[in-house]
Amino acid sequence: MLWLLILGAFINIIVAWIYDITPGGVQRTKPLEEVPEEKRASDSRGWKAATYISLVVIVALIVLNIVGSPKQLRAGDIQSLVILPFDNFTGDDQLEYFVSGMHASLIGDMGQLGGLQVKSRTSSNAFKEMDMTIPEFATELGVDAVLETAVMCLGDSICIQFRLVSTTGEEEQLWVADYREEKSQILNLYNLITKQIAKEVMVELSSDEKRRLDKMQTVDKDAYDAFLRSYEYWGDLSKQSLDKAYEYLSLAIKKDPDWAALYAGMAQVWVGRLQTGKVETTLGRQLVHENINKAFELDPDFADAYFIKGIISTWTDWDWEKGEKAFLKALAINPNNVMSRIYYAHLLMILHRQDEALIQGQLAVVLDPLNPLVLALYSVVLRSEGLHQKAYLYAEKAITINPEHGFATGQIKLALNYLGEYEKAFEYRKKVLSKFFREELIQSFDLIYKEQGYRATDKEIVRQFEILAQERYVSSNVLARRHYMNRQYSKALDDLERGYEMHESNMPYLATGDNGYVELYDSTRFIAILRKMNLPLPKN
Repeated sequence: MLWLLILGAFINIIVAWIYDITPGGVQRTKPLEEVPEEKRASDSRGWKAATYISLVVIVALIVLNIVGSPKQLRAGDIQSLVILPFDNFTGDDQLEYFVSGMHASLIGDMGQLGGLQVKSRTSSNAFKEMDMTIPEFATELGVDAVLETAVMCLGDSICIQFRLVSTTGEEEQLWVADYREEKSQILNLYNLITKQIAKEVMVELSSDEKRRLDKMQTVDKDAYDAFLRSYEYWGDLSKQSLDKAYEYLSLAIKKDPDWAALYAGMAQVWVGRLQTGKVETTLGRQLVHENINKAFELDPDFADAYFIKGIISTWTDWDWEKGEKAFLKALAINPNNVMSRIYYAHLLMILHRQDEALIQGQLAVVLDPLNPLVLALYSVVLRSEGLHQKAYLYAEKAITINPEHGFATGQIKLALNYLGEYEKAFEYRKKVLSKFFREELIQSFDLIYKEQGYRATDKEIVRQFEILAQERYVSSNVLARRHYMNRQYSKALDDLERGYEMHESNMPYLATGDNGYVELYDSTRFIAILRKMNLPLPKN
């Protein structure tokens, strides 16, 4: 519009210079010497000044519009966001579990926004209590905006302050607000904040997103408290942690038996007990299904329930079709659910859909780049494709973040083995073996390795595993891998057949490229197991 104004001003000057408006109409301007002195205008400077002043004003408006005014936020400017760990200003450090749980809940709620990439909790928490500026946070995680949150009071009511900052250029505050809400309304508050953030960053909600975010749900305040306490223990698969999570979830269910999240959490506890052999398989599977079905009955839109359904269908029931449907449904509801992405990548790897697996795995890493479990799980996907150097780098990053991460330790050991770095691999291998054997035995393995080499050490480790299996339960897959690495292929097949009969959770990985039992791929016994499990046969 301003460009049209200035163009019009120039045309006006030109026309005014060439033509005059007279009582007789518009006439071409005569040269000054042809105009009688009595008809000359006494002073033409006034209209000239007015014309030039108008021109200057218009030009100034254009310049200000281009370079002088603040940049207006447009749809698509903000495509990614991190919700920083909530600041606890309640004055009570014992409430930190509650503040942390609220942080996780809001991330889960906001993850439903399909038009916005929301970084996951683990990567967000990596910067807790770090002395960094907002732009520095944004640069580290590669996001366009940051949400700061402070919890000012916690009791029957919750007082929260929010501040949304854009980091696409210079730091700019987009929105700030204070809320005071009854604890029973906390789930509705999360929905309200999610809708407000979508509005502020100009993300258009789909009809399904609107419907889910418009749903109202109250929750018993004591049940919510117990739920957040249980959440602290979900990531640790030790017996003590699983028992503690079960205790808190049971208490919450008594207080609020109609909240789907509680049954999804309980199903996850039983999955953990199954994975670690802490419950008989038939009973464990029954309890997992009972709880997850109850969660679906109460809330068919609960993304975490579909994620757990995907885990159950894949690693407990070996139903690949149901597993994929569940993961896709979880991701349709919450595209930012990083665990759904990485475990879906593993299912795709199991089904030999490697290109898709790599895509989903990379998306998971983008969402949670500082989560050692996600990095280690992605390392498995890379190794299955023979990308051993990249697999090593991701496992190494996981170990750098958490040197005691058991799963990442196992992955870096395997990657180093494939790269021929046997000495470095053996150092990590000792850490893995320490979960099974006492320190004196680990030292004896070390001595054999130094005096006789890798192969002799393998034989002694296998022998010790066979002795251990006579004393207590050892996964058939653990035994199979050791026999396989020691080239005792017949024994490895015996182990795998036993693993099939016992329905062990690691059996789906039998033929996942370089993660699988490559030297057994031509064995009729091995192929028979794959066919009974309805797994695709090895390509080679």
